[in-house]
Amino acid sequence: MTGTGTSDGLPPAGSRRRGPLIVSEDEELLDDLLRLCAAAGAVPEVTAGPPPRGRRGRGAPLVLVGDDRARHWDGAAGTTAESAEHAENMVLVGRDPGDAGIWRRAVRLGARSVALLPDDEGRLVDRIADAVEDAGGPALTVGVIGGCGGAGASTLSCALAVTAARTGRRTVLIDGDPLGGGLDVLLGGECARGLRWPAFADSRGRLAAQAFEEALPELHALRLLSWDRGGCPAVPPDAVRAVLAAARRGGGVVVVDLPRRPDEAAVEALGQLDLGLLVVPAELRAVAAAHRVATAVGTVLADLRAVVRGPCGPGLDGEEIARLLGLPLAGELPPDARLSAALAAGRPPGTDHGPLAAFCAEFWAQAAPEEAVVPV
Repeated sequence: MTGTGTSDGLPPAGSRRRGPLIVSEDEELLDDLLRLCAAAGAVPEVTAGPPPRGRRGRGAPLVLVGDDRARHWDGAAGTTAESAEHAENMVLVGRDPGDAGIWRRAVRLGARSVALLPDDEGRLVDRIADAVEDAGGPALTVGVIGGCGGAGASTLSCALAVTAARTGRRTVLIDGDPLGGGLDVLLGGECARGLRWPAFADSRGRLAAQAFEEALPELHALRLLSWDRGGCPAVPPDAVRAVLAAARRGGGVVVVDLPRRPDEAAVEALGQLDLGLLVVPAELRAVAAAHRVATAVGTVLADLRAVVRGPCGPGLDGEEIARLLGLPLAGELPPDARLSAALAAGRPPGTDHGPLAAFCAEFWAQAAPEEAVVPV
């Protein structure tokens, strides 16, 4: 599943949501619109009749009206309540950027959008894909970074994702550290079927969000993109951009486990985060190392917060460590005596009722309170 070919991994045609309605008799325009629908992973319905009014086109997530049909339309329904039903999801598609009349025809038709090919092809593909995927708001995207080696960033990433999934949120966990050994191992799913990072290394442009998500292993009610145990190929920034954009379009939450040293791929991931958590053990040397990480990450990510992992000694509590780092304090993470035993027993981080699970539940309650659900 690479590149802009979004059909890889799509469910059978019969299980897809209804595609857009294309209204045109212009064969050249039809060819272009069918090509753009294919790039968006959509199967359209085509009609050569007049632009839709009343029941016609009802249920289509998007109506693409060729300018050839708008030119021959009498405009009788242009101001009716029936045509207003389709105003939000109707696009008038033309070719001549110098034709100011297309906007007048769009108003008569009731369409609130105009696309001029070929310049607007990229925007139109996005519009088609969003309509078919029924995209809502983007996912809240949280990155977790270790302030030093062994800080526990991967453990916190998994615990945050597991907690979010258990509370009913749509959750995607992205393993952004190619040297971390694979988050699927930490979640006990190294044998789970699904695609890993190497399958997306050549991705460019737009990936269909639903197809991307369904191609990933499902573990503990979340979707995971992890590294495998093969080689360690460099994933270019374009691939990271395409993958994270697809993950974010599905809504809910996305958690990204990031490496301490931001390479080009990590910088691309940082640019798509809503906030970052820097995990810092309450030790002076760890704080010194974390300061370097915070300085590097802070040039890309505006909202970076400290998570202090205890036990905290005298004079070096969470507030003081956050002050030394120049970061707001997201919270303190007390020692969790149950964690090692839970991992040894195959239970992923965040499933036991310990300090780690409590921290994650409180974090999501504050970060996404409108989605808060009582844990099951």
